[in-house]
Amino acid sequence: MSRQDVMKTSKAADDHSDAAVSPMKRKEFESELRKLQVELVRLQTWAKATGARIIVIFEGRDTAGKGGVISRITQRVSPRVFRHVALPAPTEREKSQLYIQRYIAHFPAAGEIVLFDRSWYNRAGVERVMGFCTGDEYERFMRLVPSLEQEIVDNGIILLKYFIDVSQDEQRHRFADRIDDPIKHWKLSPMDTESVRRWWDYTRAYQDMLRVTDTSTSPWFIVPSDDKRRARLNLIAHMLSQVPYKKVKVELPNVPKAEPRPKGAETGLPSRNIVPARY
Repeated sequence: MSRQDVMKTSKAADDHSDAAVSPMKRKEFESELRKLQVELVRLQTWAKATGARIIVIFEGRDTAGKGGVISRITQRVSPRVFRHVALPAPTEREKSQLYIQRYIAHFPAAGEIVLFDRSWYNRAGVERVMGFCTGDEYERFMRLVPSLEQEIVDNGIILLKYFIDVSQDEQRHRFADRIDDPIKHWKLSPMDTESVRRWWDYTRAYQDMLRVTDTSTSPWFIVPSDDKRRARLNLIAHMLSQVPYKKVKVELPNVPKAEPRPKGAETGLPSRNIVPARY
């Protein structure tokens, strides 16, 4: 799949986003994902070769699938180039700093792509809804963030912002699934489940956020995600289409012939502690 093919795929997804479609089978999903992951590796090579700096913001309601799509993006690329940033609650020291300061510390250097799993937009979402910031702090953020993002773009950083959207019924279903599945228990917290009860408070907060911060310089892209597999493919394809990367020729090494075993050298490792072959 070339970059042109990715762009065509992204446009086709936009043109048919409202069409009723059957669930995507896992085999088809994995096949399409692999094609996109090849392009992600090419994007990575291009970024390293050109010194490009890219920030991708992933916002959305709880259970929307931010972590899932980020894990598919980073699955086949280098963590030294694609950096996944998911910051915890601010420390007391960070609370005394400029609000944006702890995020700027993770901005990309040359040849890096930073994926923010939630971002400075926490102030417009959870902090506003749950009362973790004052009204003045919220208003100041909303007033300043468009100019901040203008400065980021003017500095040569590619900034992409995705809001992954999930319906109310699907969110409830996904929370119930997390409760039933022990593997997903770590994803549950009182803060997350409170978002179910306060659905409409979050709806209003996100509507206000998008009205103010969806600018021509740094627009928001909405990703419907009730269909997880299609949402992941659509987002990755669109992300690739937004970066002007080109295929960079890579000099691949040849596998050398191993040197002969030295006289007296033993094969195997000198340890009695071998992991049992349980599988």
